[in-house]
Amino acid sequence: MKLTRNLVISALIGLVGLVAPQASAQTTEGVAALVNDEPITTVDVRNRMRLIIASTGLVQLDEAALEQIRDQAIRGLIDEHLQLQAAREYEVVVEEDEINQNLLDLASRNNSTIDEVIADLERSGVDISTLRHQIESETAWGIIVNGRYGSRVRVSEQQIDLALERLAASASQPQFRMFEIFFELPNASAENATIQRVIGVMDRLQQGGAFPELARQFSDAPSAANGGDMGWIVASQLQPEVAAIIPQLAQEYTNSGNRGALSRPIRVPGGFMVVALVGVRDGTTSLQYDLSQISIPSSALTETTRSDLADAMNVQPTCEALDAIAAEIPGSIVTPLGSIASDALLPAIREALAPLNSGENTGVIESAIGLQAMVVCDRRIAGPGVPSREDLEFQLRGQQLSLLSRRWLRDLRRESTIEIRN
Repeated sequence: MKLTRNLVISALIGLVGLVAPQASAQTTEGVAALVNDEPITTVDVRNRMRLIIASTGLVQLDEAALEQIRDQAIRGLIDEHLQLQAAREYEVVVEEDEINQNLLDLASRNNSTIDEVIADLERSGVDISTLRHQIESETAWGIIVNGRYGSRVRVSEQQIDLALERLAASASQPQFRMFEIFFELPNASAENATIQRVIGVMDRLQQGGAFPELARQFSDAPSAANGGDMGWIVASQLQPEVAAIIPQLAQEYTNSGNRGALSRPIRVPGGFMVVALVGVRDGTTSLQYDLSQISIPSSALTETTRSDLADAMNVQPTCEALDAIAAEIPGSIVTPLGSIASDALLPAIREALAPLNSGENTGVIESAIGLQAMVVCDRRIAGPGVPSREDLEFQLRGQQLSLLSRRWLRDLRRESTIEIRN
């Protein structure tokens, strides 16, 4: 969505002026905060406030709301200074071309161009350097976080298998298009301040503020860089506290005529979350099996062949080994069943296959036509948008890096000398 769609320039200029009385002392001194003796100027703060107001489309702002935006501006600038100071310590420099590319990506996500974004900001009294500084710190921080922790993050095959199992279990479940804003609670003493941040953003959302832009400016989650976009997910992929309200949100989404649904603030480990549901669709993926079957028809069934088949299945034979087994059991037949979707199987067979991985078998199943056993040659999720193992590895690695990133930034805040001037 274009920034220009949410701008009301005359109101914006007047509203930003409301903070002048409270900032008069700062204007005289020219410094709003110090981060390890590095100044954040009152000009920096006012520019960041204008950027937040412009990009979120907020116009009905009283002095209390503007004070919250000022607090968020200072908080964001402090984190950016810490990130850039750490980048300098590691001798990381973000080139202009890289900032330009990220600015181009941002404009593209908003269905706009760089020139249009710059023009919109200039009409709002926002210097483009404010946005460039934000992009520079995000980029530099990503580089040093990956450099510091990237080699330590390991995603095992078992973790990928577990992620695939969760996908398999939820393959036919409804999918939800979600956006998130996460408010980190760094410690118990910060709870009141964090709650005020939550209340301020909820007020902005109730006034019609753009969720993606509010997420970009206020969210502490890694998804903030993408406007809080979580993509299409199933309820089981969400934190339990969030998953619990999905039925209510889905009903509100339907009642709204599919325009969207907004959650209340949700307490989650580490802070609070607000989520928006903007799309619902039926499950587009299915659990797919490649199966081979060995069977003994009733005409060839004896106590010996029954016992031999059971013994053979107990050693977990591969699909390739079934022909050799059949050669040793008179009357047995091997039938490659090929690729079959889980929902196309008889309920009893589907239930027997559900807990099995590749290379495992159902054991001997008795039926009206004799005995049979199925071996899982392969088990996978099929359908549009299904992530590959490489995609899942990238996602899991990103989750671990984001957790380490938040911890490191929290440590930097605690260890640094930060002075906020009133």
